[in-house]
Amino acid sequence: MIRFTSRFRFGARANPYIKAQKTLKVDGKEYKFFSLPALGDSKLNHLPYSIRVLLESAVRNCDEFAVTQKDVQNILNWETNAPKQIEIPFKPARVILQDFTGVPAVVDLAAMRDAMKRLGGDPQKINPLCPVDLVIDHSVQADVSRVPRAYEENEKIEFSRNYERFEFLKWGSTAFKNFLIVPPGSGIVHQVNLEYLARVVMEEQGYLFPDSVVGTDSHTTMINGLGVTGWGVGGIEAEAVMLGQTISMVLPEVVGFRLHGKLPSNVTATDLVLTCTQMLRKRGVVGKFVEFFGPGVETLSLADRATIANMAPEYGATMGYFPIDHKTIDYLNLTGRPETKVRQIEAYLREQGLFRDYKSGNDPHFSGEVLDLDLASVQPSLSGPKRPHDRVPLAEMKKDWASCLNNKVGFKGFGIPQEKQADVAEFTYQGQKYSLQHGSVVIAAITSCTNTSNPESMIGAGLLAKNAIEKGLKVKPYIKTTLSPGSNVVTKYFEESGVSKYLDQLGFTTAGYGCMTCIGNTGELDNEVAEAIKNKDLVAAAVLSGNRNFEARIHQQVRANYLASPPLVVAYALAGTVNIDFDTTPIGTDKNGKPVFLKDIWPSREQSSKAVEQALKPQMFRDIYSRIAQGTERWNQLKVNKTDLYQWKPESTYIHNPPFFQTTELNPKQVQPIKNAYCLLNLGDFITTDHISPAGSISENSPAGRYLKSKGVSKKDFNTYGARRGNDEIMARGTFANTRIINKLVSKVGPQTVYVPNGEVMDVFDAADKHMKEGNQTIVLAGQEYGSGSSRDWAAKGPYLQGVKCVIAQSFERIHRSNLVGMGILPLEFLKGESADTLGLTGKEQFTINVNESNLTLGQTYTVETSTGKKFQAKSRLDTEVEIEYYKHGGILQYVLRKLVKA
Repeated sequence: MIRFTSRFRFGARANPYIKAQKTLKVDGKEYKFFSLPALGDSKLNHLPYSIRVLLESAVRNCDEFAVTQKDVQNILNWETNAPKQIEIPFKPARVILQDFTGVPAVVDLAAMRDAMKRLGGDPQKINPLCPVDLVIDHSVQADVSRVPRAYEENEKIEFSRNYERFEFLKWGSTAFKNFLIVPPGSGIVHQVNLEYLARVVMEEQGYLFPDSVVGTDSHTTMINGLGVTGWGVGGIEAEAVMLGQTISMVLPEVVGFRLHGKLPSNVTATDLVLTCTQMLRKRGVVGKFVEFFGPGVETLSLADRATIANMAPEYGATMGYFPIDHKTIDYLNLTGRPETKVRQIEAYLREQGLFRDYKSGNDPHFSGEVLDLDLASVQPSLSGPKRPHDRVPLAEMKKDWASCLNNKVGFKGFGIPQEKQADVAEFTYQGQKYSLQHGSVVIAAITSCTNTSNPESMIGAGLLAKNAIEKGLKVKPYIKTTLSPGSNVVTKYFEESGVSKYLDQLGFTTAGYGCMTCIGNTGELDNEVAEAIKNKDLVAAAVLSGNRNFEARIHQQVRANYLASPPLVVAYALAGTVNIDFDTTPIGTDKNGKPVFLKDIWPSREQSSKAVEQALKPQMFRDIYSRIAQGTERWNQLKVNKTDLYQWKPESTYIHNPPFFQTTELNPKQVQPIKNAYCLLNLGDFITTDHISPAGSISENSPAGRYLKSKGVSKKDFNTYGARRGNDEIMARGTFANTRIINKLVSKVGPQTVYVPNGEVMDVFDAADKHMKEGNQTIVLAGQEYGSGSSRDWAAKGPYLQGVKCVIAQSFERIHRSNLVGMGILPLEFLKGESADTLGLTGKEQFTINVNESNLTLGQTYTVETSTGKKFQAKSRLDTEVEIEYYKHGGILQYVLRKLVKA
């Protein structure tokens, strides 16, 4: 989805909209900008604010090459054009990476420099042409928790484990221009982006323009709460944007979401976002923008808005956007942004018509029916046990849990026989006897960017902990309780409000600053707990304040995972089970033996707000973020060679020169049909990128585990797939390696398949490897929403390295479809109402698809012929002309590389 731009064009004289260029003076300094009101088009007044940002980018970058006047007019005519799937260009102002996806991005850039030199070009052309912010945040493993200063010990462990990765990133910061690295231990990328990195308004070459960003994590959308346009893309696409390319996207529909009323006293922002997620999933907003408006928006704090925006991937939207208003300005002041910068931001946005005034009553037009939510109707809620949009009102949790045990295996069922539902596993832990049952909580984690950026929710958890301690309540010691704040600022306001010691006493000791349990970096359960779960095959539970709860993501042994607010995480840790009705059952007993109910210790929203107001100060943000550029002692001790070309280390199991460009020729070969391809996997609905490319632990007997052992790596040093994303040998072996993946070709759940030519059952990688060695092409069959979940580029790179040529699915998640195209894998969709099952496909057929250079056209439908004589139609999901070019070149980066060599 990238248009090639031969050089960075900004404010060029060739711009036909030069007459719309105006000047703005703020604090005695004069700036230029391209004025939208100066276009003199009345349609501008009705455009959603999110679309206005796309329009500004098109006007400013219009050069009749990458961006044309027709593109500008297409955006201005959004109201009539949005339903027509019209392609438009968009040039983001910057790119943000986190280290899990940032490492492979930098690896690819380093490999492209090698290829550039081999093809006779200048390696320095491979350089970010826009600001790139990389936050090293996904390095936190919850190995050490519930001990004083756990985060220091975890940091020590992580530097030992990930030394090569950190060293490589530090090389990247010296080798590439426009490249800022936020060192490990600073926080989660999205929270650091919100509190520090976001510019809101960019200033470059004397021009002002709106901040906009694409990031290599789907939760980049959190920044929409600040009024910054941005969303997640695959690492492949982000790399192309870094190289100066323009994103080509379909002009999106914008779903209006009206909020009114006020949240009840006992409700948190988490309850609100889980409600919104359920509503939007039901509506269907995949590929669309959602823009929030209405009087209720003004009652929400900026952090509340960010919480809602963060979960756009969970409700399926490209963005969940809150236009900039006075609350945005207040937040910029609160987080210590320079006063002159804040004045510049507000002055520019008001002049540009991008500042939202809810009192004016002039709402923009939206696509179709507007959603409506009375905030007063929101109830305390959880979501689970396997998907973030399966909301369960807290009052119905016990009843819902019972039905989940009874229901057949599925998103809302575990299929536990009635006679086994009361099973008890007894065990001894630290000299005391305990017991586990179905629903016993073994992990309780305050984690992830969704909620750790929300001071009210976090302080609420601390106040609940304080009330619990004062009542004499305790958490059972075998429950793995962890706290991973999104930034160091959280610790500051915890200390200021006096709640740190209470969280510590309940076991919620800060284990590190970054993504942890939500990404699967949970660490191991204690052996006694793990054995008890295994012995009785229990459905144990985790409760976390995250945004993802797909099966086997949080921990391989924990099948039930519920998303909840930070205070509810503490509550369920105290209760020790999800099989509880808090209204009728006490959470524990006080010092005098009297029952204590949740309502007795629950802090009101007003109490939390007051505590936040007293504890949170702008100077905290200034103090914390002023030290970021200095780095930590361990980071500063890393020594790297300042070279243009990276010196690859063949023995490294972390950083490896990928094969993507090693055989790239100056001109692409002609597209050939897919002939007699075997099916590698036959998959069902809602296969996530976690299923395709897990980020968690590496099994000892998996292909990746066997490879590491062959390299002399001991089990304790395997680390995770996420940490090893810079090594294609590991990641190819880890593709389709999720232990909970369901492949219809085999009878058991797990990462195995059938090698169709001889019927042998083997690990997916081994089958793929055998196919490639035998010269066989392969495809994947799948159901609805294939590739949902995190924007994980290895979910496309891995299948590419396994030789997959095509994925035929009922529907695709937006980012993953784009990533497949980016790797030269053809995405095809079954016709409406059809699937592999309805067509009677077993996956043991061979498939021929007559795609070739002459029939690569938009909207093309191909006939798929099978070896059994069955034929069916499948629609191409190469959605734009540019994507067709990528496919012809074998992928985005090959396309960009060839163009840069020839430039």
